[in-house]
Amino acid sequence: MTYSPCEIIGESRKSRFLITCDHAANTVPPDLGGSLGLPVSDMARHIAYDVGAAGVARELGELLDAPVVLSNFSRLVIDPNRGEDDPTLLMKLYDGSVIPGNRHAGAEEKERRLAAYYRPYHDALARMAARHEDVAIVAIHSFTPQLHGRPPRPWHVGILHAAWDARLSDPLIDMLQAEPDLVVGRNEPYPGHLPGDALDRHALQDKRHNTLIEVRNDLIEEEVGQRHWAARLAPLLERALAAAAD
Repeated sequence: MTYSPCEIIGESRKSRFLITCDHAANTVPPDLGGSLGLPVSDMARHIAYDVGAAGVARELGELLDAPVVLSNFSRLVIDPNRGEDDPTLLMKLYDGSVIPGNRHAGAEEKERRLAAYYRPYHDALARMAARHEDVAIVAIHSFTPQLHGRPPRPWHVGILHAAWDARLSDPLIDMLQAEPDLVVGRNEPYPGHLPGDALDRHALQDKRHNTLIEVRNDLIEEEVGQRHWAARLAPLLERALAAAAD
């Protein structure tokens, strides 16, 4: 089977929504030997991909009749949710783990990975985002309950957005915060915007509706949790988009 750096599901679906998953896979492409020298236990952690996020994205696409674009390479190969000049684009140390396959990766190897994996993913995202003038991009991510040496993270879900564009995020946060069983973070556990990140490139620069949803990964490790969260988010997203200011 021929390797592809991205997967598009439901390309002909008609919804305004476009679902993306930047860190969908822990795949190391065949031309890198299928490994970065890390043990299987590390490749199964959040350092390699967003655990459970792909399942939520796929199910959400089904429920919203929306296309889904998923990466097919580990964030440790090269991170598609960083700008090309971001110093964390190609990590050599992440949350206590040294990445052996990246130890000697210099400018030439970074450029090769940009051309082979990163740019094809973004080209697919750009093409899918351009299908509708009024597209609304929903990026699905997950976060670990606790980083090494850091305090536990209390949120079940975080909604991230740039400071100047919360049109879709504001009503979504309000609806989630109205649910008594959830601890909801605004721009938690991360800031809502990095220059050159995926939403900056494909939504903010073109003034498209957007939001980034971070679900705590212990809640979506299994398929049942992924289906639960997709079913919970889908109607809220539809209501939030209807309420969003143009």
